[in-house]
Amino acid sequence: MSGHAELSADVVVIGAGHNALICAAYLAKAGLEVVVVEASARIGGNTVTEELTLPGWRHDSCSSAHALIQSNPVLRDDELGLISDYGLSYAYTEPATVFPLGDGDSVVVHRSVQQTIEEIARFSSADAQRLAELLEQWGTLKAEHRRWNAGLEPSEGDAGRAYSALRARSAWDVVTENFSHPVTRHVLSWMGFATFQPPKRPGTGVLPISILNGRIEFGWATPVGGSGVLPTLLARLVRDHGGEVLTGAPVAEIQVADGRAVGVLTADGRRIAARQAVVSSAHVLSMGRMLRSAQSAELAAAAGAWRPGLSLFAVHAALKNDVTYPSQAGVQVRCTAGGLGSPEGILRQLQGCLVSGRPALEDPFMLMVSSTVVDPQRAPGATFKILTAAPQALADGRSWDEYGPEYADHLMGLAGRALGGLEPHNVEAVLAETPTSLAQRNPSNIAGSCHGGEFELATGEVVPGWRHTTDIPGLFLTGSMSHPGGSVSGWPGRNAAHAVLRTLRLDPAAVMAVQA
Repeated sequence: MSGHAELSADVVVIGAGHNALICAAYLAKAGLEVVVVEASARIGGNTVTEELTLPGWRHDSCSSAHALIQSNPVLRDDELGLISDYGLSYAYTEPATVFPLGDGDSVVVHRSVQQTIEEIARFSSADAQRLAELLEQWGTLKAEHRRWNAGLEPSEGDAGRAYSALRARSAWDVVTENFSHPVTRHVLSWMGFATFQPPKRPGTGVLPISILNGRIEFGWATPVGGSGVLPTLLARLVRDHGGEVLTGAPVAEIQVADGRAVGVLTADGRRIAARQAVVSSAHVLSMGRMLRSAQSAELAAAAGAWRPGLSLFAVHAALKNDVTYPSQAGVQVRCTAGGLGSPEGILRQLQGCLVSGRPALEDPFMLMVSSTVVDPQRAPGATFKILTAAPQALADGRSWDEYGPEYADHLMGLAGRALGGLEPHNVEAVLAETPTSLAQRNPSNIAGSCHGGEFELATGEVVPGWRHTTDIPGLFLTGSMSHPGGSVSGWPGRNAAHAVLRTLRLDPAAVMAVQA
């Protein structure tokens, strides 16, 4: 680094969410000098762990499962040494997910294809056979899915064509055309909605089987110590390779000279020169302001195409003891993750979210998470979380600040019908996170969207993420708004690092075994 008033580095990375830090870590490990600048006082973005309810109860504020990142080479091949050198550890839970059926029984997704198939066979042998066929087919399509995540074109041949055809379809059509029993449709539709993309939208066809397969492979991949451990270790890695991670440093301007990105200016007047590149995870709606007088048709198109997608609503509860789920054997079992919400319930919920402004009161999609089942050090008792979708604005004119606690209590009541352990004597505290409070928590959570939103192209196609390169030389994009979109997948970070290294004529193979 040079001086104090004006720092310089090879690459300046804007933002310290997990994707931005993954990008920074690859670049630092490749020998580039990197400075990360984060507006907030803490790193992690939406991948953080905090005492939200009571002292000692450490909750994952937004992301909880790190299942998608498990198949990314950053962890699959431990390319950065996060596992071997830095001690990153996950609990791969069994069972993976439990779906209470309301009659004292549950359907269970196990970390075993055979056991999961046998579970479905209790309800429909035909559906079980078809699910076995689709999971076997997915085994031949995984490489194509990784290619898509890495921003590569499908490979030539049958697998590439089959993957493209499946992706082009809707999750709803894939589920309803392949399965007939309500229980099977419930499980697969719930899986298909887990990333909060409308199930009837073309382009979601891979989600039901790919998400289910990920749960079977990795369970509810729970980071030991909390979701915030991942960015904490990434920041340590960046610093260990000579980089800096600065917090409380909002970027006021991305500086451009002679048509090229050359650095950033922070709100407190610090200039950080970028000798080689600037990588931004800032929201696309703020990029135009940051560029000041510089023009970018690419970023203007991204900002014009961006939509928030579905707004989210979360409930965080501090419990004395973990919740329990009913089982076929008639006993209560503990599980890290559970699901409620039928296919029809999800469609009604979407109507309320996107059209009527009315929150779902019956049968909504609900993801329920109990991290302390496998990571008890997080609390002196137990943590419990509900995640669902909700309207950005309420039809009756009430504010979310007013209605949020009431809706949280309602969702806790719905969960309490299906689970044990949500009786008043076991609940120590409850916190509602509304679309409004989620937007206040992170400036990128516009309209309460925590997955980076989506982009509606001129063709009518909706895609979850934008390109990593821009029409301003030296300026690259990462974060949940770049391909392949939100959730803790790490792909936007790794993809951006690959693009930077390739542009700088540095061999990505020095830090990446393969592109996908």
